Amino acid sequence: TLRGEDQGVVVEFVNPKYKDDTRTDFKKPTRLECMMQDIPKLFQKELGSEANIGFTMFDRWFTFSPAKNSLESGVEAVEGGNTAPGTMSSAESDKYIQNQRKLKYAGMDLKISGEKDLVKIAGIPVTPGPRIIICPGFAITKQEILDKVEGGSITERSSLVLEGEGLKVKNLKLDGALVIRAGHDCEVKVDGLVVENKGWVLEEIPEGADVPETVSIRGYTMAKHEAMEIHITEPGKYTIGPDGVVNKLE
Repeated sequence: TLRGEDQGVVVEFVNPKYKDDTRTDFKKPTRLECMMQDIPKLFQKELGSEANIGFTMFDRWFTFSPAKNSLESGVEAVEGGNTAPGTMSSAESDKYIQNQRKLKYAGMDLKISGEKDLVKIAGIPVTPGPRIIICPGFAITKQEILDKVEGGSITERSSLVLEGEGLKVKNLKLDGALVIRAGHDCEVKVDGLVVENKGWVLEEIPEGADVPETVSIRGYTMAKHEAMEIHITEPGKYTIGPDGVVNKLE
């Protein structure tokens, strides 16, 4: 703002979203905004006109998938040809696909969902799977992924959750659902584990169903039919072999 610290260097504006063409009712609250592309102007004001200002660009799949729109707005966007509806379900799907890429990079045999592979759930295109959650405690960087994952395969219908800084997974064969959570000071080596079960399935919420808002904004529920779940909390060293039995070494 003119009276703020930037003294009008960065232009501010409102961008109202209306419910319909009558432009009399707002779809959502209108707020004061500015363009992120204008931030170099502020840097230049603070650092001087001779300052060199640059940026680093990443692919969208690696950096950006907002969950900012309602399911209804997202469906309208998809029907209008938008491939990035910005809903809770599309953001979750993009996160699963990002993790598909990470495990593929580490050498796992799995299918990475492309645009043509997506299936519509409640009107929003989402990945059919595999649905993979890599918790920050397991791995964040490329090197951590390479250090903790080796070989293995995951089928498209599968769901996988990995958590724990001391967890390493080698030659996993997954066809279904698997959750492995290792606590602090737990060194867990998974080698050759074979998992086959009914797994988890996305089920679209029937119209008019009475469900919590945290569920309705997604447009689906996760039907958890069957899964192998391994939770290790006691500090120590462990191995898990093909049969899924947890063996404590020390």
